[in-house]
Amino acid sequence: MKISFLIHNVCGIGGTITTTFNLARALADRHDVEIVSVLRSRDQPALTPDPRIALRFLVDQRHEKDDALYREPARVFPAAEYRYREYSRLTDQRIAAYLETTDADAVVGTRPGLNVHLALQAPDRVARIGQEHLTLERHSPRLRTALRPAYRRLDVLTTVTEADARAYRRMMSLPRVRVEALPNSVPDPVLPPADGRAKFIVAAGRLVPVKRYDLLIHAFAPVAAAHPDWSLRIYGTGPQRDALRALIERLGLSNNAFLMGAVTPMEAEWVKASIAASAASFEPFGMTLVEAMRCGLPVVSTDCPHGPAEIIADGTDGRLVPTGDRDAFAAALLDLVRDDERRRTMGRAALENAGRFALDTVVEQAEHLLTEAVAARAAGRRRPRPPRGRTRALLGHGFAARDLALTAAARARRTLRKDHR
Repeated sequence: MKISFLIHNVCGIGGTITTTFNLARALADRHDVEIVSVLRSRDQPALTPDPRIALRFLVDQRHEKDDALYREPARVFPAAEYRYREYSRLTDQRIAAYLETTDADAVVGTRPGLNVHLALQAPDRVARIGQEHLTLERHSPRLRTALRPAYRRLDVLTTVTEADARAYRRMMSLPRVRVEALPNSVPDPVLPPADGRAKFIVAAGRLVPVKRYDLLIHAFAPVAAAHPDWSLRIYGTGPQRDALRALIERLGLSNNAFLMGAVTPMEAEWVKASIAASAASFEPFGMTLVEAMRCGLPVVSTDCPHGPAEIIADGTDGRLVPTGDRDAFAAALLDLVRDDERRRTMGRAALENAGRFALDTVVEQAEHLLTEAVAARAAGRRRPRPPRGRTRALLGHGFAARDLALTAAARARRTLRKDHR
């Protein structure tokens, strides 16, 4: 097959870019693969693509900002999408031209707005695979309303967790679309796994509010008080760096808790540690959790939507604690710090259990979905339409009203949780 990935901007850094490059590299062993980046903002991408993979750019932001179409708002890319301000009539035009002329058997969109382009503009001969790297509940009611009619024209929609796949089947009602969970993959480690002896707890990710590094630092304070030979290392950069540094100093943890900056790849840092930690209030998947487990670390994580509970077996290869519960998080850390044998046993279980996220396993599933979608398109087959009465109901305003009600309920739950904290 010829497989084309349509991505926002490969010159950035993020989980979607990493997992797209990983999947494309593995598929290139047996297929003709290209990555098409809508935007180009620098000379070279952040990650180096495999030389077998063609890399194309549609709009060069460095040189085309003066184009009249660049200054006009996009008409196809949905206005409710997070990246809408970076899209324009020029991106509309270039994406449409790319899709019209592509010789790919399958095109894979990697964010909601690009999935809309793919669904509406790809030729009938092209299999259309949309990827969702966030979760449905994080999409605004306006965005859900825009996505629903477009997504019905996809062949396959993948989510990174089964919980989110169930949400799409239940709430979006895409009767002719195959909705499947396809987790992100992590390449096989090249270093020996952690042995559980080092007295380090490690966390990694953007220093942003949703990651709740403030809660993690507070939860670590009792650990440092009882075991001053243990340290917390937080890897990453972001807007909360100064605030977190001030918190560390205010709690008297300057000799035990450290902001280490960004490190890529993280494998060498994971294997130096004995425990990984994630205090996030929301995690669409949990790439760092898998990375840590594949390096032999048990993970203490909040049981936030959606990823951690599908990755961690509580009490076997890590611990899941209630989201936002500082005391429970501290207790889980202390349990592992105090019990050397349990910590090492959990680390060995984490190494074994995380094998299901190995690249070969995920690629096999992706290849199966792509092959079936391409075959169905070639044969002119798609899933049968639902009964006409049901179709009319779905196209009405009921789902949009339900989106608004569910969003209001979710906001109320978040407010209650904050009040309890």
